[in-house]
Amino acid sequence: MDSSEYTASDQVDSWKEVILIYNSALKEIGTKLEILNDEFQHVHRYNPIEHIKSRIKTSESIVKKLKKHGYESTIENMVKYVNDIAGIRVICSFTSDIYRIAEMISNQSDIKVLSIKDYIKNPKPSGYKSYHMLVTVPIFLSDRIVDAKVEIQIRTVAMDFWASLEHKIHYKFEGNAPEHIKTELVECARLVSNLDARMLSLNEEVQELAGNKNG
Repeated sequence: MDSSEYTASDQVDSWKEVILIYNSALKEIGTKLEILNDEFQHVHRYNPIEHIKSRIKTSESIVKKLKKHGYESTIENMVKYVNDIAGIRVICSFTSDIYRIAEMISNQSDIKVLSIKDYIKNPKPSGYKSYHMLVTVPIFLSDRIVDAKVEIQIRTVAMDFWASLEHKIHYKFEGNAPEHIKTELVECARLVSNLDARMLSLNEEVQELAGNKNG
């Protein structure tokens, strides 16, 4: 490693600096996604990304997560053990777009993919579906380069709608929702999956018909 390059845990010593670095990381990833979306529109006349949401985890949430895993609430531990301080959510129309976007992100030479969790092929027991990537992106400061971690979640509009409701229910009941509500959520997740599959199939048929018409 070059003497001017550091991981964030080596070189971050204040909460303000944490915010600066992770906000910068969100800007970097957000800009990359916008450029990829624009290029896709230029080449294919189609935008795979509907919209992008980003957020920095609150200090309270970070401390809570560290306590849960038995770590002291230090800046070093925050940066080292909390992977989702910076989070970006990419919402797209179709399931096929999810993997297309993930591939485009992976192909960026300065983005390093640390891990992938595919909850679309392997949904959580609750029915939760999404594609998670943990990546690092270099942040060029005046005196050094810091590799900052960003968690990217990619999902369809329908998956995002379901996840939003599940999140509200989870906090409303502090993780202990009544069984009938959990069962209903799983059923809704099944309906969402069916809807996504049907919408994708319909879109593919439309594209094929349009291609034949133009051919």
